[in-house]
Amino acid sequence: MPTPPVTPGVTEPSYDLTTPLDVDYAGAFAHATAEDRAHQQLVRQFVQDEVLPVIDDHWERAEVPLDLVKRMGEVDLLRDGVDVENHPRVSVLGAGLAAMEMSRGDGSVATICGVQGGLALRSIQMLGSDEQRARYAEPMARGEILGAFALTEPTHGSDSVSLETTARRATRDGVDGYVLDGEKKWIGNGSSGDITVVWARLVSNDGADDGDGQVHGFVVPQDTPGYTGTTITGKVSLRAIWQAHVVLDDVFVPADHALPGARSFKDTGRVLAATRLGVAWAAVGHAVACYETAVAYARQRVQFGRPLAANQMVQERLTSMLSTLTQLQLTVAAMTRLEEAGTLSGPQASLAKYTCTRGARQIASVARDMLGGNGILLQHRVARHFADIEALHTYEGTESVQALIVGRDITGVSAFA
Repeated sequence: MPTPPVTPGVTEPSYDLTTPLDVDYAGAFAHATAEDRAHQQLVRQFVQDEVLPVIDDHWERAEVPLDLVKRMGEVDLLRDGVDVENHPRVSVLGAGLAAMEMSRGDGSVATICGVQGGLALRSIQMLGSDEQRARYAEPMARGEILGAFALTEPTHGSDSVSLETTARRATRDGVDGYVLDGEKKWIGNGSSGDITVVWARLVSNDGADDGDGQVHGFVVPQDTPGYTGTTITGKVSLRAIWQAHVVLDDVFVPADHALPGARSFKDTGRVLAATRLGVAWAAVGHAVACYETAVAYARQRVQFGRPLAANQMVQERLTSMLSTLTQLQLTVAAMTRLEEAGTLSGPQASLAKYTCTRGARQIASVARDMLGGNGILLQHRVARHFADIEALHTYEGTESVQALIVGRDITGVSAFA
């Protein structure tokens, strides 16, 4: 098919908006080892070669890119830094750089990694039995078993500690186990995976003294009778990952499906605390994508007879964006050093999440505006990140919750209702 003719003044040129800039103005990541850099480069190449060419179509059609998920398993990008036997160890910094690069490509793909590795696999590795780790860890790392993490409920988001899903001890067909009842919402992979780590409160069975009232974790195969995962539709964010409304109606699991290390909400919190810094890194990745796009567009877009980059207002905006991005990079770098030293506190992780998602929103907003009408088109990259940052800003602890965690640490006074 012949190439359509180009008419000067009528045909808009195409723009190259996805070339990495390797921006690190303050040298925040200068201490990265060769192994860290190699892992970062592996993810970047995967993003450039396999994610960016197809993700707009998946995002627009709200389809999970299962082919990409399979490939991530093949090249060992689904663990989100979680240690698995026979797989190379990834440092905390290496995992952060990887999360940044994956989010630079797409928020949905990065969230799939975060759910699979950071939440589901981490729960099993941290809190599971030797048998559970042997059964699930390797297949999950390879992407042969897809996992979900079911904590949030329709009426318990920020106050997930008050969850109402229940677990009762039971025996069926001579097998001891638990019956789970309740509902969960916003569960990534909850309708498109294989297993779900379900958090439920152990309660007494018909008045018997066999429930401690504490939150426990259970590995629930999604094909278990009574488990229904319905994909949530109508999303304007993270459209290439399916989140589900999960109903648990008399779901029976054998006793060996309970995670022995998950015996209170504090144990749930340990998993969440380990992922919060990763969310901050993901926000940096989104911010990088928006900044790169704005710089590239300013250099290539011609208005009034010259590139946008030749305008003082545009240069001031780019400088402002770079200033914010540098602050975010320095924040995650400093917090990652604390994590590597084993001294990162919960409030510090919350401050990182709070700071980085707020900053990413600012950068995305300016970038979207700089692209004018082109800024709302998927082909020009910013719109997808602009929408996805809104979800990132909310999940794994809203801005308000993070502020209350940090505020309690500052004042010594809890302001939680």
